[in-house]
Amino acid sequence: MADPSKPVRPGSAAPGRGKPTLRTIADITGLAVTTVSRALADAPQISIETRHRVRQVALDIGYSPDRAAQRLKTGRTNVIAVLLEPHEEILGYGTSVMAGIARALQGTAYHLIVMPNFLDAANIDAVNYIIRNGMADGLIFSRTEPLDPRVKLLSEAGFPFVTHGRTELATAHPFVDYDNFTFTYEATRRLIAKGRRKPALISGPAGFTFAGHILHGFMTAVREAGCAYEILTDIDLDSPAGAIRDRIRRRQADPDPPDGFTCGGEVCALATITGMSDCGLTLGVEYDIVAKQTSPLLGAIQPRVDTIYEDLTETGEHMGRILLRRIGGSTEIGELQLLLEPELRFKSEPAATDA
Repeated sequence: MADPSKPVRPGSAAPGRGKPTLRTIADITGLAVTTVSRALADAPQISIETRHRVRQVALDIGYSPDRAAQRLKTGRTNVIAVLLEPHEEILGYGTSVMAGIARALQGTAYHLIVMPNFLDAANIDAVNYIIRNGMADGLIFSRTEPLDPRVKLLSEAGFPFVTHGRTELATAHPFVDYDNFTFTYEATRRLIAKGRRKPALISGPAGFTFAGHILHGFMTAVREAGCAYEILTDIDLDSPAGAIRDRIRRRQADPDPPDGFTCGGEVCALATITGMSDCGLTLGVEYDIVAKQTSPLLGAIQPRVDTIYEDLTETGEHMGRILLRRIGGSTEIGELQLLLEPELRFKSEPAATDA
């Protein structure tokens, strides 16, 4: 029997014997095959030290489980599916969220598969496909609608899932969301505090729940202040950067244009700055912007912009952990819902304005 304390070089175990098996790991570690199997399945009955040792040996010798055999035995795929939509208005959305989910799944038996879900496709079709074909044990998706049919379908099917965003459905469901009401409320108050007489909003696309939260926060702030305002309804956060730039440029040529902008993404903010610059206007002088920040880019290019931060990697990690609890059978709704608070990153206190 091999010395279990002796390090194993990758590929050195069972030379010439083909693909490593549970028996290979058992021979190296001196453990029973059943113990090895339970350790790899992260069974709580096995000590953490033993689980770590077994996983390290499995990694060293290049062991990979027979996924088909596992599925026949347990009924599980050990797969988490992510429906990833092209959030072009949010820089680094996919990579940041996926990094967070991967962090949550690290050390578990679960693997990720990513399925693109384009904006012009039927969202329900992708969800149906995953359920019907048993492609995963759980699902993560974003861009929820108030009465989201995907949430209805998954809830009725008893299929574990977590959403990035909330719904208005009567049946509670697992979610992780960013408090977009507070984001736009604080962003708009900041513009008003800096002396901007007419703040404007570039909101989310109509039909998504977060767009309603964005609008509510903006309207609450301007009504409290009793100031003029504008909602640019013919563009939104999904509009191409060029379309946002051109719309801002055209608006400045018309009477009584806005002098402050609440932008829900860095792309939107940069396009707005470009449009205003094309009109000969200077950021921080004739106008101001408060933008949602999800990457270092905006701060590096336009350090004078006030931002409110959303940590997408943290979001992904929370979604992964909540989904694991749901797959594990948790029905305690308090453990399965999380609303993340915005982080204000204002540059300095605004100067006092004349009454």
